Amino acid sequence: MNICVFLSAADLDDRYTRPAREFAELIGKGGHTLVWGGSDCGLMKVVADGVEEAGGRLVGVSVEFLQDKARVRADEMVVAQDLAERKALLLAKSDAVVIMVGGTGTLDEATEILELKKHGHHTKPVVLLNAAGFYDGLKQQFQRMDDEGFLPVPLTELVFFAEDGAGAMAYLEESVGIQ
Repeated sequence: MNICVFLSAADLDDRYTRPAREFAELIGKGGHTLVWGGSDCGLMKVVADGVEEAGGRLVGVSVEFLQDKARVRADEMVVAQDLAERKALLLAKSDAVVIMVGGTGTLDEATEILELKKHGHHTKPVVLLNAAGFYDGLKQQFQRMDDEGFLPVPLTELVFFAEDGAGAMAYLEESVGIQ
């Protein structure tokens, strides 16, 4: 399975890097491929290192203005012209999407992926990995949107909230039919 992971390129505290590293190991040990923003910095590096060390493949999609931060040791590296093309390529190259902790870029990616799914432009499973309760507020907001009729499909059909990497991987494998 090709798993797209949206996440921060910042150096972060262990409460965020530990769950990311654990999920990365599950990707690699499961023989899956990481499809990510291609950066060799911060949390993106932690995840790429974990997947590589556990035997998984790395497919990066960088962008021209961040090419100097791109990982040299990737099985495949594509350089998009802009962020819109990057997001489209990341989605096209993946079978599933996991959203880890991140800033405005990660939030932009998450909402675009969910909007596309809401309108039927893809049916890939989407997981928000809620490390250390990072997405508790967003989960509450999404639930309010669902409860008050702002979502045309139930929230449970758009996104799965996982508290840890094992829960995220179990959901993904079940969703794509891997035993």
